[in-house]
Order: sequence, then structure tokens, then C-alpha cells
Amino acid sequence: MTTLLVIAKEPLPGRVKTRLTPPYTPADAAALAEAALTDTLHAVAAAPATRRVLVLDGRPGPWLPPGFDVVPQCAGGLDERLADAFAHCDGPALLVGMDTPQVTPALLTADFADCDAYFGPADDGGFWALGLARPDPALLRGVPMSTPLTGAVQRRRLADAGLRVRELPPLRDVDTAADAALVAALAPHSRFAALVTRLAAGDGEDR
Repeated sequence: MTTLLVIAKEPLPGRVKTRLTPPYTPADAAALAEAALTDTLHAVAAAPATRRVLVLDGRPGPWLPPGFDVVPQCAGGLDERLADAFAHCDGPALLVGMDTPQVTPALLTADFADCDAYFGPADDGGFWALGLARPDPALLRGVPMSTPLTGAVQRRRLADAGLRVRELPPLRDVDTAADAALVAALAPHSRFAALVTRLAAGDGEDR
């Protein structure tokens, strides 16, 4: 069985999803981040795993379902924080972020019987999921993050290490208001979609 890791920031106004503002207010953007994180955590909770870990920058809130260990993110760039998340795993691990609320338990069901790694590309050139049968932090350190080439560089790292990689379907991260609308349409029954609809109707968050 696999450890499922979610790397996330506490959804506070002004600290998360700043590219959603405008048109959203900082409070609305934080609420959308919380909805996306909640949907992601519930998908992880419903997927088979030996351990579920939230690697968090900040403090957990009422949005955290039971069954998760919470560990703090280390200091440094995103590559260092991702590497550190894997460094604390003794066996197979699959990591996702908080930006793909359309993720499903089926997508998170990792079986490393015939592969060494999982790779889920994101539409913006990054990646939404990375799984390693034998977690090696060196596979992530030094990968340039938040660029259109991030996914390609990370994928090449896996290939250069001689790993057998299973590709996951590409997903869209929620970075902009246009992304939010598209992702909400892909997951119409999610908390995230319900909030997008409510905000579009003019019912903003008061935080």
C-alpha cells in the first residue's frame, strides 16, 4: 500500500490563490482555496492508502477530515519542500497538491507492481501528481518550479534515473479565474464548483 501526501498552504486571505484576485477578493480566493483543499483531502481519504499525510504550511482547520497525519513543510523552495515530503516516507508514496479539486479516488489509487513512478502532468506545464515506489528526494531537488518547463524537467529526471513511469491523465491546476470556471465544470458536484457558482451569483465570502 501507498502513503498519500497532500502538500498545501493554510487557506488564508492574501496567502493563497493570489492570482485569482481580481476578479475575486482575497477572502473569496481563500475560500476557493479551502474548497479545493477540502475536495482534495476527501478524495485522498476515500483512496486506498496505508497512511495519509498533509504536508502543511500553516495550521490545520476544520476543513481537515479525520485520518490524516499533519507535518510541517520545511523551509526553502518548492523543490526542497517536495523533496522533504518524500524524505519522510519509508515506502511507496504519491504526492498531490491542493490545486486540483477535480481529482478522484480512482486517480489516486497507485499500484507500483509494474512501475517505479507515477507522473501526472498539469495543463500549465507543471505536474499535479508525482509517485515514487522508492522515494528519493534527489529526484526533485533542483527542478525549477512554477515554470512552463517544470513538468518536462521533472519527467526527464524520472527517465534519466531509469524509472518505469506510469502516466496519469493531465489535469488543470486552479491558478486563475478562468481555470476556476473550467475546473468547476469538470467537477460539478464538488464543494469547489458549488462555491464558484455561489460567488458568480454575487454571494461573496466575508472573512
